[in-house]
Amino acid sequence: MKAGDELPALTIPITRTLIVAGALASRDYQDVHHDAEAAREKGSPDIFMNILTTNGLVGRYLTDHFGPRCVLRKVAIRLGAPNYPGDTMVLRGTVKEVSDGTAVVRVVGANGLGHHVTGTATVSLPDDAATTSVPEATATASLPEATE
Repeated sequence: MKAGDELPALTIPITRTLIVAGALASRDYQDVHHDAEAAREKGSPDIFMNILTTNGLVGRYLTDHFGPRCVLRKVAIRLGAPNYPGDTMVLRGTVKEVSDGTAVVRVVGANGLGHHVTGTATVSLPDDAATTSVPEATATASLPEATE
């Protein structure tokens, strides 16, 4: 692994179930994450994903690639375009630097409206990181089925 390496993309369908389950799991009971009518009253066209769910998905993207023994040392993200139900987010990563068993990765997650999340993560790598990454063929999100 070296600076400039691209991580395989991860495609994540944005469902109501994912948005609501993520908000509940992170104890974020803001109505804009589970009540479409309340979200519209506050100016949003629908419910939208919270930052804690996005942060978890970024972490999952990195650990899927580098393996379960890697350690996320720092994740610094910024939200942009909201993730609404029915859209798809594609996470992509680029290795910016590698030194002393640590990699810094630039992560971008885009949806139909633009960049949902941008940022960097510092990851401590296991000794065999080059051999533990997920093959590209399996780099698609496996999330619970939901009805819209």
